[in-house]
Amino acid sequence: MNRLFVFCLLSISTFFSCRDARIHEHSNWGKYYEAEGIKNAGFILRDQAHDAVHYYNLNHDTAHYLPASTFKIMLSLVALELGVVQDDKFIIPFNGDSTGRPDWDKDLTLREAFEVSSEPFFKEVARRIGKERLQHFLDTVRYGNQKLGDSVATCWTDNTLKISADEQVGFVRKMYFNQLPFTDRTQRITRSLMLRENTNSRKLYYKTGWGENDTAKILWTVGFAEYEVKVKEKEGSMNKSDERNYVYFFAQNFEIPKTDTGSKNWSEKRKELLNSILKDYTENTSK
Repeated sequence: MNRLFVFCLLSISTFFSCRDARIHEHSNWGKYYEAEGIKNAGFILRDQAHDAVHYYNLNHDTAHYLPASTFKIMLSLVALELGVVQDDKFIIPFNGDSTGRPDWDKDLTLREAFEVSSEPFFKEVARRIGKERLQHFLDTVRYGNQKLGDSVATCWTDNTLKISADEQVGFVRKMYFNQLPFTDRTQRITRSLMLRENTNSRKLYYKTGWGENDTAKILWTVGFAEYEVKVKEKEGSMNKSDERNYVYFFAQNFEIPKTDTGSKNWSEKRKELLNSILKDYTENTSK
């Protein structure tokens, strides 16, 4: 009970409410991380339809880490709102400074840059926004610890700006319902940038991130999933459709050693881990 009380207190800033949401721990989700040799991991899932929050590893979920490239969600919102970037087709030309990555070293639209997580593109976006204006939106949204530090172009990678997994879930949930202090258009376009999978039964939206702190490499996956489920209604039910839509908001964060040599493809592994937990939840819990 004490752990639950702490979780409730710490989750106020994530827009969860202990009065209207059931909270459940899933220690069994740890098996997916343990199978990959991951010792430090956390996962939070908010089931909107069932007013429930499900989590693995409370301490990790409420600890603050650099957002890495997940901050590009926030940068996109601010840039679109201010007109720094007019729409998802807006191009920022390649500045000629080679990064060694062909997918970054060229002219890119916002949509293309978001998909390949281009650092040069979003550093330029941050510079065009400027420190004062970006700080204003961090404060208004109450994004993480709201600290920019000395460089507006490195704040998401230099361990100045930090955010927790539960705060990430609150942030994307607010964006999904157009409840952030941005226009509906800005939030709609940014949501669309996050779409990574679109099938008949599921749409999966997320942004990944990869950074380092003093002790480890930090890997994020933050977003939401929309599921379309067919159900059999009881006779006389007021619901005439046999289709139900469910949305789940999630944040996954785990650490790997700084000395990791890349023996595993962690970019793919984090997606596999995400899908394993979503499958576990949707097949065994929510229906």
